[in-house]
Amino acid sequence: MPIGVIGAGKWGTALAFALSEKNDVYIASRTPRELKNFISIEEILKLEYLVITIPAQQISGWLKEHFMFNGQKVLVASKGIEAATGKFLNEIYDEYIPEENICFLSGPSFAAEVMHSLPTALVINSKNEELSAEFASFFPSFIKTYMSTDVMGAEISGAYKNVIAIAAGICEGLKLGKNAAASLIARGLVEMQRFGRNYGTKDESFIGLSGAGDLFLTASSTMSRNFRVGLGLADGKSKETIVKELGEVAEGIGTAYALHMIAEEKKIYLPIATEVYKILEGKDPKESLKDLLTQ
Repeated sequence: MPIGVIGAGKWGTALAFALSEKNDVYIASRTPRELKNFISIEEILKLEYLVITIPAQQISGWLKEHFMFNGQKVLVASKGIEAATGKFLNEIYDEYIPEENICFLSGPSFAAEVMHSLPTALVINSKNEELSAEFASFFPSFIKTYMSTDVMGAEISGAYKNVIAIAAGICEGLKLGKNAAASLIARGLVEMQRFGRNYGTKDESFIGLSGAGDLFLTASSTMSRNFRVGLGLADGKSKETIVKELGEVAEGIGTAYALHMIAEEKKIYLPIATEVYKILEGKDPKESLKDLLTQ
């Protein structure tokens, strides 16, 4: 099956590699790359099946500039909430692609491990279960796929866990210990689930692969960009310096700002996400710790 992957960063390249086990895979990005089967955006949009890995903070502009719907079936493999508007990815894509033509990928998935064909399990989320099954059939033998119709639950899990991962990185950077890290991650999971209930999500989305699975991965390893953001913040670095040093997108930063905006508007209690936002804005991480312990 010809499949087009849009976005040639680490995750896009890893997915192209994985999907090529069973399919003819083409890849495109805004800038030319020396990659096998690299084609133009115009050419790739003619394919029936597309996997889009463009970061959350860039997708609105990209869709507006480049995308035209011609019946394509799309798997969104990005995670995050748009910082400027507080929009979830499904809300952004809804302006361009019918609900029955789109799926969202979630679950624990470091690109580096996928590139080495190491096993993992992921969830394909869509209101169209037949389309989920189609995309599931494209995945390689080392990735086990599950299906869910709880798109918003998967979206919130995938976005929120990056913010908790920043907090976990701060915890590690301050050398607060494993007890503190476990407590933080557990309470982060509760916070994610509580936030999700405001959007009618299913609790099982948060205790499965999309939620707990992805959170435990991202909040416990220096392979996680967002965890490394937390380490930098604990070291007293500004978010601008950290992003420059990373040289990559860390979705948790934009998502922290989006969550703060939503929490203010909807009066939702998000203690960990709120403190991450304040630290990104310059608050001393040690003061945040003191405030979290006394709330």
